[in-house]
Amino acid sequence: MFNLRLFIEASITLLVIMDPPGTVPVFLGLVGRKSREARKKAARQGVLVSFLVITLFAVAGNSILAYMHIGIPALQGAGGLLLLLIALDLLTGKGATNHPEVEDVNIALVPLGTPLLAGPGAIAATIVFVRQADGAWGSYFALAAAIVAVHLVLLGTLRSAGLLIKVFKESGILLMAKIAGLLLAAIAVQLVASSVAGFIASGV
Repeated sequence: MFNLRLFIEASITLLVIMDPPGTVPVFLGLVGRKSREARKKAARQGVLVSFLVITLFAVAGNSILAYMHIGIPALQGAGGLLLLLIALDLLTGKGATNHPEVEDVNIALVPLGTPLLAGPGAIAATIVFVRQADGAWGSYFALAAAIVAVHLVLLGTLRSAGLLIKVFKESGILLMAKIAGLLLAAIAVQLVASSVAGFIASGV
């Protein structure tokens, strides 16, 4: 039987963590000055990467982490350091310049797909919801439906981000790139701080 409660809880939790509106400034900071088709392609690829990563950890997250002896704090630290590098690029202007098409793909993979969308928080939440499902197929189906629904919202949000370009123009996009850099830097610092706190709490 479909677990409606788990579907609602997982959908709301993942939406809050992945924050579709909050990704728009970062998305525009990364690809806002590229063509409309390039933006759409980056949105599709980024959301697809996020979906695949979240699905992978939903199916085998516990096994992967246990086999590699990796904890959530380690994921948080790695994600924070990676986002910090991207933030520095945006703040120095490197992330707002035109890139070859191959770099559009790289941007969609990292940092958009992961760790921005499919970050440590979303991965950890997914693993927790899988544990809550406790072998019930109705709960597994509800969680799968929630993951799909959240990524459809993400795709719709990123694809509509182009409307902001018409409003803010190129100078506004450059400003968004700087703001996105600051936001990413703040997220990175928070992830690293949470990682350190997690290690301390675990006694490592």
